[in-house]
Amino acid sequence: MEGAGDIQAGQPLLEVEAATIQYESEAAVVVAIHQVSFSVRKGERFVILGRSGCGKSTLLKAIGGYLTPVEGRITLHGKPIGSAGPDRMVVWQDPDQLLPWKTVRENVVYPLTLTGVSKAEARERADAFIAMVDLTRAADQYPHQLSGGMKMRVAVARGLAMKPAVLLMDEPFAALDALTRHRMQDELLRLQAETGATVVFVTHDIAEACKLATRILVLSPHPGQVKANLDVGRFVSREALAQTVGSLIHEGAKA
Repeated sequence: MEGAGDIQAGQPLLEVEAATIQYESEAAVVVAIHQVSFSVRKGERFVILGRSGCGKSTLLKAIGGYLTPVEGRITLHGKPIGSAGPDRMVVWQDPDQLLPWKTVRENVVYPLTLTGVSKAEARERADAFIAMVDLTRAADQYPHQLSGGMKMRVAVARGLAMKPAVLLMDEPFAALDALTRHRMQDELLRLQAETGATVVFVTHDIAEACKLATRILVLSPHPGQVKANLDVGRFVSREALAQTVGSLIHEGAKA
């Protein structure tokens, strides 16, 4: 199976320790994630899987620094995460996450220059990652001229060009048609292998999780709690993994 040997030994890069995350609605305080703990090592493709509403995206936003746990803590390189930063780039689900008034190249260059990278280096790095996602021919086009899959490839190139410690992906392929979605999954596997990027990927799709992950964290229904933390390399086949994951999701739905 792909990625079984990608998990590197040593200290975790990212740690989530007994994190509880809540938000306020008009009627009450809602607990989205309760006492969740896990760690991610450098070079992993760590997939957070669960049904809609179990707090997957909330957890990803907390890792990104957009939300703060009310209990527990989240650390990167051993340091608490207190705010958003370029060491945690996010690829969102929305295909229109690009700046519409900027070209493909400008969309990739822009965040680089915000972090102090020179214009020359930013353009060079942008062109390299645009080529990596096979969009050199579209570098001077605007987002409205691109298909949904092309827009997502630009978003991935923009995230990787920043060379973040962790690339966070929030159901990025959910809005794409089935064929484009499968192609994007293959592209992500290729890009991650080429760059060695550490990826934390949220999905509710079992097949997608089993295809992409080196490790899968299964969350229970609301409030999200850890149902299982599965090392993909321990399974004899992807089919056996999918069967196990499917059983866990089904048990969670009945609980």
